[in-house]
Amino acid sequence: MEWINWYLDNAVYVDGGRGPILFDCWGLTRIVRAEHLGKRLLPSYGHLRNTKPRQFTRAYGAESKLMEECAAEHGAIAAVMIGSICVHVALVIQIGDQLRVLEINPQRGARFLPLSQWQRDHVRVTFHRDSP
Repeated sequence: MEWINWYLDNAVYVDGGRGPILFDCWGLTRIVRAEHLGKRLLPSYGHLRNTKPRQFTRAYGAESKLMEECAAEHGAIAAVMIGSICVHVALVIQIGDQLRVLEINPQRGARFLPLSQWQRDHVRVTFHRDSP
């Protein structure tokens, strides 16, 4: 999965970024799901900003209602929740027998971490996959 390295080396965090190089967490999640995992392309919501978490939460809520909640698995969206507010999303990717998380954020840029390590940084995470 050499394409992951491309994102790690080239993706730059920009709030509202939808690619091809400038991404926020939603932008990176939606593009990688569609272009590399063969999932449906989720709506852009490019007008949303991380400074408006309630709007982001409403948009994520609308999408997650079209999905099913699941355990962490390849292709699932990981949503970081603080109370009822969604503050961050990332994508679960399986490499061999290990689940990892591809994310981008303003502090650290693009990262690809073992799921267990990533989950230690977040109190509550929910996972959603496309409904069959």
